[in-house]
Amino acid sequence: MAEQQEYRTPYDILGDQGVKKLASAFYDVMDELPDAAHIRAMHAENLDSIKRMLAAYLTQWFGGPPVYQAIKGTVCLTDPHAPYAIGPKERDQWLTCMYTALDRIGASQELKDMVREPFYRIAETVRNQDDSKPKVRDPNIIAVG
Repeated sequence: MAEQQEYRTPYDILGDQGVKKLASAFYDVMDELPDAAHIRAMHAENLDSIKRMLAAYLTQWFGGPPVYQAIKGTVCLTDPHAPYAIGPKERDQWLTCMYTALDRIGASQELKDMVREPFYRIAETVRNQDDSKPKVRDPNIIAVG
């Protein structure tokens, strides 16, 4: 009889401190990466508070205690992101920062494989713009057709 492997959640793999390290590394990468300047501009100058919120969200989302819901009363991400124009470019910048943060903390290949597709899905969920539509109407652009 083959042994059945025990399923581990991302939270089991990282633990509380690892999740906090990931959230911190994510915003450090966003702060440092020139290609992420656009999404960095959507955040306050001081990132301490948002690092804590991301750590709380990831803790719960990764299978740990429901700390984000205890703080916010919900796990909805679309409402907090609604004021920002988030299209494919912003989604991809966010993903680049997250994947780089995973590398920066030395995440195992097992963890990277486990979260790659779910991270894409969550980033796509908060997208509220399509790049084919201008975000701001430029009076110098004449609409054709």
